[in-house]
Amino acid sequence: MSTTERVSNFSMIDVGGKRKTTRRAVAAGTISLGPNAFAKVRDKSLPKGDCFPMAEIAGVGGAKRCADLLPMCHPLPLDQLLVSFELNHETQSVRVFCEAVAHAKTGVEMEALAGANAALLCIWDLCKGTDPVLRISDLELLTKTGGKSGVWINTGALIPGWILDRLPSKTSLMNRKIAVLVMSDRVSEGTYEDESGKYLVEALAGEGADVCAYQVIPDDYELIQKTIMNVSEAHDPHIILCSGGTGPGPRDVTPLALADYLNPELPGLGEWLRSESAVYTKTAWLSRMGGGLIGRALVITLPGSLQAVKECFGIFIEGLPKAIMMIEKQGRKGRL
Repeated sequence: MSTTERVSNFSMIDVGGKRKTTRRAVAAGTISLGPNAFAKVRDKSLPKGDCFPMAEIAGVGGAKRCADLLPMCHPLPLDQLLVSFELNHETQSVRVFCEAVAHAKTGVEMEALAGANAALLCIWDLCKGTDPVLRISDLELLTKTGGKSGVWINTGALIPGWILDRLPSKTSLMNRKIAVLVMSDRVSEGTYEDESGKYLVEALAGEGADVCAYQVIPDDYELIQKTIMNVSEAHDPHIILCSGGTGPGPRDVTPLALADYLNPELPGLGEWLRSESAVYTKTAWLSRMGGGLIGRALVITLPGSLQAVKECFGIFIEGLPKAIMMIEKQGRKGRL
């Protein structure tokens, strides 16, 4: 009886179940030149011409061909590539920066690194006839944004201020009051420990928000109405996040309990969350998550499971600060 053996040495990561987000990465590297080569680079008098325009083109091309060079890299539709240079007269070196941007399911770190490396090699090629003693060093990732990691900064690298100034704020909800309400019979009875509400409280605190209220209540129609109005009156929050009671079950009454108080309802919110959540679960259409405004508070109703709440938080958190500002511009101010 013959047998077969299946062998696989490599596996490209499956990103099919991830949602697209805007990814941005900045990489840098340094090429050290001799005095003669540095002077010609500075004065744009190399025998082959000004090295910077050609190195810029090489950097863009290198980033674009990253997936061709690295077998496990996913080909990405790059939205933007920027290559720039800094001359250091003291060390007679050139530092190359490459910024890559894509709306994708995976990061663009390797594209940024490939672009910086290609630009450095181009400078080497253009300088080698003037001075063969050259050295490329410190090729590294400086920053990346997008995806689950949010904002990542290489704390061990020397990062220019212009790069840091362009990063999203790590405390995007600073001075914003947000209330968290959990609707669940079993959690309120103590049968299950609350996970989704605690996750929201911790995640919001990480964004700099003032979590002004956190309550767990049963799936009770009138109690939900009373609690959300009490929270709105007592704390005047910018946002009220509700977890639980949005499914198709007979005790899932959160959307119905809030319907009479939302003025106006924002149907696009639920449509957006269901559409984006479908990347993770094909039954997202069963959820009745959504929301609207109560006073100045943007109310967002979410599922009760921890995983669903994590997914939804990742979807709306980027736009939440701007949503608050837009609501205020529409004339919905807090109490003085």
